[in-house]
Amino acid sequence: MTELAQIRNFSIIAHIDHGKSTLADRMIQHCDGLSDREMTAQVLDSMDIERERGITIKAQTVRLKYTAHDGKIYILNLMDTPGHVDFAYEVSRCLYACEGSLLVVDASQGVEAQTLANVYQAIDNDHEIVPVLNKIDLPAAEPEQVRSQIEDVIGIDASHAIKVSAKTGEGIDDLLNSLVETLPAPKGDINAPLKALLVDSWYDSYLGVMVLIRVIDGRVRKGMKIKMMAAGSDYILDRVGVFTPKQLLIDELGPGEIGFFTASIKEVSQTHVGDTITEYKRETAHALPGFKPVQAVVFCGLFPADAADFENLRDSMNKLRLNDASFSFETETSTALGYGFRCGFLGMLHLEIIQERLTREFDLDIITTSPSVIYRIHLNKGEVKELHNPADMPDPTYINHIEEPWILATILVPDDHLGSVLKLCQQKRGEQVELTYAGSRAMLTYRLPLNEVVYDFHDKLKSISRGYASFDYQMDGYRDGDLVKLSIMVNGEPVDALGMMVHRSQADARGRALCARLKDLIPRQLFKIPIQAAIGGKIIARETLSAMRKDVTAKCYGGDISRKRKLLDKQKKGKKKMRLYGNVEIPHSAFIAALKMGDDT
Repeated sequence: MTELAQIRNFSIIAHIDHGKSTLADRMIQHCDGLSDREMTAQVLDSMDIERERGITIKAQTVRLKYTAHDGKIYILNLMDTPGHVDFAYEVSRCLYACEGSLLVVDASQGVEAQTLANVYQAIDNDHEIVPVLNKIDLPAAEPEQVRSQIEDVIGIDASHAIKVSAKTGEGIDDLLNSLVETLPAPKGDINAPLKALLVDSWYDSYLGVMVLIRVIDGRVRKGMKIKMMAAGSDYILDRVGVFTPKQLLIDELGPGEIGFFTASIKEVSQTHVGDTITEYKRETAHALPGFKPVQAVVFCGLFPADAADFENLRDSMNKLRLNDASFSFETETSTALGYGFRCGFLGMLHLEIIQERLTREFDLDIITTSPSVIYRIHLNKGEVKELHNPADMPDPTYINHIEEPWILATILVPDDHLGSVLKLCQQKRGEQVELTYAGSRAMLTYRLPLNEVVYDFHDKLKSISRGYASFDYQMDGYRDGDLVKLSIMVNGEPVDALGMMVHRSQADARGRALCARLKDLIPRQLFKIPIQAAIGGKIIARETLSAMRKDVTAKCYGGDISRKRKLLDKQKKGKKKMRLYGNVEIPHSAFIAALKMGDDT
């Protein structure tokens, strides 16, 4: 067991691509956590998809031993966190389990939107913050300018900011020593009843559910019987250990320490993140406040391209949910696509990653319907309904008003691109809150409707600012909106999978664009096909897919015109009948292409 004074718990927080995972690699190497032979780049990013995309999705924990300049040995519990806004809930859990944070800022890019969001979360958790200027080996690095930017924009003292290069390893020893001197040691009472915070849990195919905990008071021992206070369940611990980053089994964990245990738990759903773990029959008097449950922000339907794969898709999603409790789904049916699932995600990146994992790990071919957010529908009777799927929208005559979710966005952008960013925010129905300057960069705060942001706001922002703008948001409640359901009809039949909720001002343009797109995607039939966009009973856009022409008069050489007329009239009748009873099959590829349109309008 380690003395409390010798322990330091800290998170690494930063914007995307500012070098958190590489810095964690250098720290592990410096403290001999892994040998040079075992070391790989971004060693804590264990998923293939994390390595390929160069992003962190799951927060990871490592326990390191460090000998400081004064000769004392310290135990460092390092938590590497994701930088992307979709995984902000991972960051909040890690910050709650630590006493301090390393604020990593790229010395060439400076303070970005996610840097601000994460550092404010750390300040809310009363963290001691150590500013770190990374990438000082780059020719474009301007450490002094970035140091003053940290002081101006964030308002924390950066005069002792440590200059490092996570790539070359320069300054790592100074950083570790500064950590030990600056960060406070954890507090706790070893003789008090056990009180531990459940930080994370994931499924291991050999050991069952592994639970990551931070011990506040008391101790956790192998063979001990514990109780989860929120879940009300009790278990006997099979093994207790820490990550170095390899699994290392130990006899017990004391106050201030971060480690894991297994207890033959079968499903991740039995372990609630934020739960308080205590000793069975010797419970702690006060449970920890825990975390707010993760709220899905974006919903969309996932359907198998081949209907026979439905059960296979269900099994695959259940397996994915074992390691990602923030992913939720329920069964739904669509007349166009058959049986599938309505799924909830934390954002568009989360959706992409789940989709890619289903395709790659389980070899499934999937169709994704148009993403939508949660609307609140206030009915005339006074009831309030949550609408996840536009197909479930009640008749407009029963609706009093509809509310949509809004966000508060922070955008940092160089002055040259400010005009085009303001124009984009205006197009998306945004409301400007404030505009301030941090050096040569403008810091915009905007209120925006979430359904305008989930499609392609981030991509458009990056393209108009040549990649220099950074964007972060937080939910900002619900507001009344003039929203309508845009239905698409092919040959008079509504196609529920293409229905979407849009603002009335954009309905015409979106409907015309979608009809024009479908006209190019649906294969021609032997009869004319009308493709229409409608709001309620009113048609707002139409395209007509012309019929394939079959020459029925080819066998008539010369002779009386009435013979040809008779054949053409017969064909005309046949086509009319076909159009009445004909069933237009929309190919899956057409669905995917139409839905990918996002909001090109």
